[in-house]
Amino acid sequence: MTAPFQAACVQLCAGEEIGENVAAAVALIREAKAAGASFIATPENTSLMAADAGAKLDKSFAQEHDPALAVFRALAEELSIWLMIGSLAIKVSETRTANRSFLIRPDGSIAAQYDKIHLFDVDLPGGELYRESDTVAGGDIAVTADLPAGRIGFSVCYDLRFPQLYRALAEAGAFLFTVPAAFTETTGRAHWEVLLRARAIENGAFVLAPAQGGLHANGRRTYGHSLIISPWGEILAQAGTEPGFILAEIDPEKSRAARAQIPSLRHGRRFTLTTGISLAEKRLSGEASED
Repeated sequence: MTAPFQAACVQLCAGEEIGENVAAAVALIREAKAAGASFIATPENTSLMAADAGAKLDKSFAQEHDPALAVFRALAEELSIWLMIGSLAIKVSETRTANRSFLIRPDGSIAAQYDKIHLFDVDLPGGELYRESDTVAGGDIAVTADLPAGRIGFSVCYDLRFPQLYRALAEAGAFLFTVPAAFTETTGRAHWEVLLRARAIENGAFVLAPAQGGLHANGRRTYGHSLIISPWGEILAQAGTEPGFILAEIDPEKSRAARAQIPSLRHGRRFTLTTGISLAEKRLSGEASED
């Protein structure tokens, strides 16, 4: 049986200056470590919330040259922690970045990386317009990684609205999901908590959701309210709207217990979808074969 551990979510209000954003994140990571955290997660866009897509491309780097990643790898090694960087804008072509999460081991090596699969292209009430796919290359691979405590699964922000991703991660053995985000204030107020709790309950998994919060250089206001949620859907820790960190105990046994009590991961079935007269009614009437 794996022992419980302390996990922290760092909340930021990143701007246009990578150095300032990294310094703010480093300071809070150090504070979370001092408070007892051995696993620390940061939000989406940890190192940069640019004024526009062009500015983001101009300030992004290929992975091997990214200065923020180098700092965070050194910090994880210095503090001997597992560090999940919610995402960095990693340049993959002259016109595209990847929205990429990194899991860094306590020795500073990269244990896993994940490119956000679902891109946020939406027109919101009030005139807010987002077209992430204009400058971001979406991923197509779901990713898990193993901590000493067990397997975790990765996602980023808009992925939260696609429950099939989390079911696949849970079926692959993940007992904890990371959901770094920069949710808008509008959608965050309406949906952030309920979606996170639903993903936890549906899969009997812990959810760590570090968020951006506040008014950013591009005029966008993000919701904040970072959350740590138990496999039973209980809120273990919640932030407000300001930068800081939250901390909670993660006991893998609680995921196993929740999945034993509600064994939905074992009860999923394949099914056929039909319209009009149901297939079951056709079978009863003899119109459909049992084959």
